[in-house]
Amino acid sequence: MASLELIRRALAAPLESTSLDILGQKTAGKVRDCYVTTRGTRLIATTDRISAFDRVLGTLPLKGQLLQWISAFWFDLTRDEVPNHVIRVVDPNVMEVKECAPLGAEMVVRAYVTGVTSTSMWTHYARGERVFCGHRLPDGLRRDQRLERALCTPSSKAPQGEHDVSMSRAELVESGAITAEDFDAAEAMVMRLFAIGQAHCEARGLILVDTKYELGKDEHGRLCVIDEVHTPDSSRFWMAASYDERFGRGESPESFDKEYVRRWLSAQGFTGDGAIPVIPDDVKVEAVRRYVEACETIVGQAFVPDLEAPAARMARNLGI
Repeated sequence: MASLELIRRALAAPLESTSLDILGQKTAGKVRDCYVTTRGTRLIATTDRISAFDRVLGTLPLKGQLLQWISAFWFDLTRDEVPNHVIRVVDPNVMEVKECAPLGAEMVVRAYVTGVTSTSMWTHYARGERVFCGHRLPDGLRRDQRLERALCTPSSKAPQGEHDVSMSRAELVESGAITAEDFDAAEAMVMRLFAIGQAHCEARGLILVDTKYELGKDEHGRLCVIDEVHTPDSSRFWMAASYDERFGRGESPESFDKEYVRRWLSAQGFTGDGAIPVIPDDVKVEAVRRYVEACETIVGQAFVPDLEAPAARMARNLGI
C-alpha cells in the first residue's frame, strides 16, 4: 500500500486541472476534464479535484490516478455483462473513450438507508418522508440499515455549482429529461452492474452500499456506461466484518470513500452552501489512505502511483 510519506509527498503537486487543448475542445466537469478529438473519440483526464455536496472542494493527492485505476478495473471486469465506453488507457490520469451522448438523468442505486447530503435517502427519511424517488419505505428504519432490496433512485443532472434533485421515474419522464424506454433500459443495466459490484465486494470483505452511474448512447444508439464505475467518488464502501457490531451500537460503519471528507465537512457546519472550509493536509492524507485501501482491496493488487510531474508525463504519453 502507498505509504503515508508517499501520499504526503504527492501533496506538493496535485493535478488540479489539465491543458490539453491541442487535442480537442475542453469541457471541465467537477472532477474530469474532457477533450473531443479529431478522430471523434473523447479523452477523459481524471484530476485530483474532489467534489461533494455538488461543490468542488479542492484536491486530494493521487486521487485522479486512483479513480482511473479502479474504474479501468471495473470497466474491464464487467464489459461482457454491461457495455461501456472505454477504448484504451493512455496515461495514469487519461483514458480514451467512445463519444457518447449522456442521458438526462443520473442512475443511483442504494442498498442501505444512509448519507448526509441533501439528496441522501437518510436525510429525507429522518425528516419523516416515507416515499423516496417513488419507492415507499417502511417505518422504523435506522440510519445505515440495509434495505429489503436495492433500489434505483435516480436524480436530475444539475449544472455545475447547483444541487442534483432526487426524482422518481415518473417525474423524470414527465419532465422530459429521459424517455420511459431509455429509463427502463438504463435501470435494468445499472441494477445488473450493481449486483456484480455487490458480489465482488462481498468476496473481498466490503459492502457496496450505494453508487451513482452515468449512461450515454454511442454512435449506434447503444446504451453504454460512461464516466466511472464503483469508485470511492461515486460509491460508498463499508467494511463488512465490523458492520453488524457497529450498527448494533449505533456507530457509523467503517467507510472507505469520500464519506470521510463529507463527515469532516459536516462537522465544520458545511453541508453544501456558503464558504468551503479549507481541508487540512492531515484530513487529505487520511482520505487518500482510505481511497487506496478500498481500491487495493477491490482490485486485489497494490496501487503503484506515478509521481512524475503530471503535465510532462501526460504530454509524452499523448504524443504532444
